[in-house]
Amino acid sequence: MVEYRIDRRSGVATYLQIVQQTKQALRLGLLEPGDRLPTAREVVEATAINPNTVLKAYRELEREGLVEARRGLGTFVRRTLGSAPADSPLRGELADWAARARAAGLERDDLTALFTSVLDQLYEGDDS
Repeated sequence: MVEYRIDRRSGVATYLQIVQQTKQALRLGLLEPGDRLPTAREVVEATAINPNTVLKAYRELEREGLVEARRGLGTFVRRTLGSAPADSPLRGELADWAARARAAGLERDDLTALFTSVLDQLYEGDDS
């Protein structure tokens, strides 16, 4: 099951953080079709956010066809995204790179900016 981590300083709306983290779990194969998402109550207890925020995130995921709410049972994954499993050899290479960058003194935000700029350059003009 996915555990949501809310960064109140990120500037990203809380419900979008839940949506993004769910999509990341789907891309990495951590969530698969049939898996149940945590209930709104479980997310509220773990993160101290408003239940309506969780429900808004789940509605957005449902609108995108990624999950479905089953009355009285919970919210379940309908389909997965991408093909980057968590145990991919590429993940190991990326982890090694990140460790070297951290050892060289780069902060988390520096790594994010650097990686994002490389992705932006690589996928320039690509709508995928």
